Amino acid sequence: MPMKSSNVVWHTATITRDHREKQSGHRSVILWFTGLSGAGKSTLAHAVEEHLFQRHCRTFTIDGDNVRHGLCADLGFSSDDRVENIRRVGELAKLFTEAGVLVLTAFISPFQADRDRVRALVPDGEFIEVYCQASLDICEGRDVKGLYKKARSGEIAHFTGISSPYEPPTSPELTVNTGEATIEACVAQVIQYLEAQGII
Repeated sequence: MPMKSSNVVWHTATITRDHREKQSGHRSVILWFTGLSGAGKSTLAHAVEEHLFQRHCRTFTIDGDNVRHGLCADLGFSSDDRVENIRRVGELAKLFTEAGVLVLTAFISPFQADRDRVRALVPDGEFIEVYCQASLDICEGRDVKGLYKKARSGEIAHFTGISSPYEPPTSPELTVNTGEATIEACVAQVIQYLEAQGII
């Protein structure tokens, strides 16, 4: 995406990311939770954040619905708007890592190319793709927001899993069975990964 101004110069801060990570006592990474609507992305992300907070980690969760009330309020759900939505969130998440924060994001983010674009924003090992695996039948059975019913009746166009595709991650760092496992087991799996990687 071309810059709208050529009169922009990067300012190098005196307080670096390394300083902030040392103050936080942990590394800063992006935990990117992806999956169908109703797969449990937000539930898991917030549960993981609660666990990390109890361990005195600096965290922030960026939720797909919430950003559409502000940062991405001007976007719809066309393919182009979905791409821009994820681009903005990726840049925001990168800023949080620079602040020394463990940032968790909960987005359907249906296209692999968009997730890969966010991955490319940060160094290797700092984008952790967490595939919240739950079948369409399970997600539609939950239908916690009543969206599948509306999509089936034609009230919602471009709905992921019904009238718009979802591309499952090809090689996620973590696959969590949010369709069948308990929330406690899912949280434990994510925390064990973070510990094993020396992030926390």
